[in-house]
Amino acid sequence: MDLVLNAADYYFFTPYVYPATWPEDEPFRQIISLLLVTNLGALVLYFLFATLSYYFIFDHDLKKHPHFLENQVQREIKTTVQSLPWISLPTVALFFAEVRGYSKLYGNIEDSPYGWSGVILSMFSFIFFTDMCIYWIHRFLHHKCIYKRIHKPHHLWKISTPFASHAFHPVDGFMQSIPYHIYPFLFPLHKDTTSSMIQIAPLWYCIGGIFGSECT
Repeated sequence: MDLVLNAADYYFFTPYVYPATWPEDEPFRQIISLLLVTNLGALVLYFLFATLSYYFIFDHDLKKHPHFLENQVQREIKTTVQSLPWISLPTVALFFAEVRGYSKLYGNIEDSPYGWSGVILSMFSFIFFTDMCIYWIHRFLHHKCIYKRIHKPHHLWKISTPFASHAFHPVDGFMQSIPYHIYPFLFPLHKDTTSSMIQIAPLWYCIGGIFGSECT
């Protein structure tokens, strides 16, 4: 996340937002910037991928299904927009820890324990780790003590559209994103790899909505 934050500082925050006397590496400034970047980035990626998927891939005949709710697309969007800011709070805490150097992220191939082979291997291990963890988190969210309050809102969309991809209860949404964020604290990972994977994830979730099924 420090790559994104550095770019945001260089092109926007430092020249146009913050006073020159406020250092870029000051913790409170970093937290504010991360909140802004995370929320704006999440909304942009959500609307970009969901809209493209909805208009170019989604089968609109599914909207004739009796389980498709009235004003469902608007409700999916509303749920997402209301949840994302809350999901961003604990997410930013993890991003902040990354920026402050507490993760195992590295920026140079030379820093990889196994060179290029380690970078390539980490891509597959990242996918395996996150998919496995999300599967078990999803199973946990179906526990009878948790399902009704936390996970049931996401199952409101029985015939889901791409806009349902992030229509979670905030706790549900954050829990299912945790594997993406904790992997770099457990295993070495190139910074470009984690940035790419996190940006691809919204597309993957939106594709799940295209077929009326869940990918999370």
